[in-house]
Amino acid sequence: MASTQSPSSQTWAETRGAQWREQLNPMEAMLAPIDAPLITALNLTGPLRIAEIGAGGGATTRAIAAAAAPGSTIEGFDISPDLIEAAKARIGDVARFTLADVAVFRPAERFDRLASRFGVMFFEAPEQAFANLRQWLPPGGTLAFAVWGPGKDVAFMASVREAVAAVIDLPQPDPDAPGPCRYGDPSRLLALLEAAGFRDCAARTWRGDLQVGGGMVPDTAAEFLLASSSAAAPLADAGAREQARARDQLAAVCAANLRDGTVWMPARVEIITATV
Repeated sequence: MASTQSPSSQTWAETRGAQWREQLNPMEAMLAPIDAPLITALNLTGPLRIAEIGAGGGATTRAIAAAAAPGSTIEGFDISPDLIEAAKARIGDVARFTLADVAVFRPAERFDRLASRFGVMFFEAPEQAFANLRQWLPPGGTLAFAVWGPGKDVAFMASVREAVAAVIDLPQPDPDAPGPCRYGDPSRLLALLEAAGFRDCAARTWRGDLQVGGGMVPDTAAEFLLASSSAAAPLADAGAREQARARDQLAAVCAANLRDGTVWMPARVEIITATV
């Protein structure tokens, strides 16, 4: 999710990282279930050098480090200075964190594994970015990326969009532009990886329920989703009446998704794997 309809890497570097940092704890609690299938796909056998693309606040970095064999090292990369600072403060000595635009950055040494949880959908020139990332891995190296499925299959995203579209005109997102569901059809990402020189490219679908904000009641969940969703960004230019209507509609959807007092919504994620 990002603050414009077509967020880019530069958007993250300049503004979105700071906004994401404000929602860091509830967002990472919500997304934590995706760590397990991502780590399984990484196949962390033996001491390895591991890189994480779009490390954000470092929660997935910490999970990977905990699952890695003794002697492994992990380095998280992000384009946002705010998120790099947050990761360093929150994760401590578990991993290194480096400020870099991974679309063009070339590390001094190659890594054995390349991981990303929702960090590869925003490249402005994905062909060049994945070709560059191909150089991060030696022969036999493996990547595992988690990307969102189609927007209609990610309930919290679809619900926000529907609530906002009910009160203001909302343009259809460009499927080719940077955005959270850019690779909802995973064949698009697989084709890009194959063109970049990766082998054995495959996608596996993960479906599960996500606890919105890590455990929120409907009104709080609605506020959280509106504050963290790209689809809600146009509401900033709308009036207070429209904002309240969208919030109320979204809160009603959240109330319909209560389980044991907190809001849960189903999601589809594609786990992408490839080798060099």
